Amino acid sequence: MAAQKINEGLEHLAKAEKYLKTGFLKWKPDYDSAASEYGKAAVAFKNAKQFEQAKDACLREAVAHESNRALFHAAKAYEQAGMMLKEMQKLPEAVQLIEKASMMYLENGTPDTAAMALERAGKLIENVDPEKAVQLYQQTANVFENEERLRQAVELLGKASRLLVRGRRFDEAALSIQKEKNIYKEIENYPTCYKKTIAQVLVHLHRNDYVAAERCVRESYSIPGFNGSEDCAALEQLLEGYDQQDQDQVSEVCNSPLFKYMDNDYAKLGLSLVVPGGGIKKKSPATPQAKPEGAAGAAAEEEEDEYSGGLC
Repeated sequence: MAAQKINEGLEHLAKAEKYLKTGFLKWKPDYDSAASEYGKAAVAFKNAKQFEQAKDACLREAVAHESNRALFHAAKAYEQAGMMLKEMQKLPEAVQLIEKASMMYLENGTPDTAAMALERAGKLIENVDPEKAVQLYQQTANVFENEERLRQAVELLGKASRLLVRGRRFDEAALSIQKEKNIYKEIENYPTCYKKTIAQVLVHLHRNDYVAAERCVRESYSIPGFNGSEDCAALEQLLEGYDQQDQDQVSEVCNSPLFKYMDNDYAKLGLSLVVPGGGIKKKSPATPQAKPEGAAGAAAEEEEDEYSGGLC
C-alpha cells in the first residue's frame, strides 16, 4: 500500500514538472496545474507516511501558487509543509513555516485565518519553547484586537500570561494580566476583572512589590461591583496579612476556595506565597490572662522601653 502511494506521488511530481516546462508553443509555465499536481503528490506521500517527501511537495506547491500570485493557496501549502515537519518532530522549523503562512494570510486580507495559524503554532511549540509560544499568542491577540474581536484576543493574552507566570517572568506577566484586565473592563465582564486583580496581586507579591499589589486593589475600586465583593474582601485580608508578616493569615486566604480554584498557575502562586522574612506573627489574644505580679512588672518595663523613643 505504501509503495503504491509513493509511486502515485512520484507520478504527480512528474506531471507537475511537465506543466512547468516551456517550449516553442508554450511560453509560460502552467503554475496552476503544477500546483494542483504538487498538492496531490503531497497527499500521496503523506498517506504513505513519507513526511519528508510530502513536505517537499507542499513547498513546491507553495512556490507554484506564489508564482501564480495566489497568496491564500500558497499560505495553505506552507502551513501544510509545517504540519509535515510537526509529524517529523521538527517543531521549531514547523513553527517557522506556519509563521510564514500567517504573514501571507495577512497580506491576502484574511486575518482570521492568520490568527488561527499563529495559535496553532503556539500550541505546537508551547512545551518545547514556552518563550516562543508567548510571542505567538501575543501576536495572535494583536491580530484579533486589530479586528476588534476582543473576546478572542483576551483569551490568547490569558494563555500568554499563564505561560509567563509558569516561567516566573513576573514583570512581563504583570503587564500581560493588566492588558487582559483592561479588555475585560472594556467588554464589561466585571467578575473576570476581579479574578484578574487577584492574579495581579499574587504576581506583584511574588515580585516582592507590595506597593504595586496595593495599588492594583486600590485602582480596582473603580470597577463596578468590586468594592464589597468577596474578591475585594479576600485581597484586603491578604494584603493586611502580608504587610503584618502574618503567614497564618496569608496562608488562610490563599487556601480559600476563591484562590484554590483559580487557573492552576495562579493557584500555585497563592500556595507558595511567603511573607517577607518567612516568619509567623501571631495575633495577640483578645482577653489577656492575669499574670503574676512579677511578670506584670516585667511586661510594664518592656512596654515602657518599647515606647521610650516615641511612637515612631
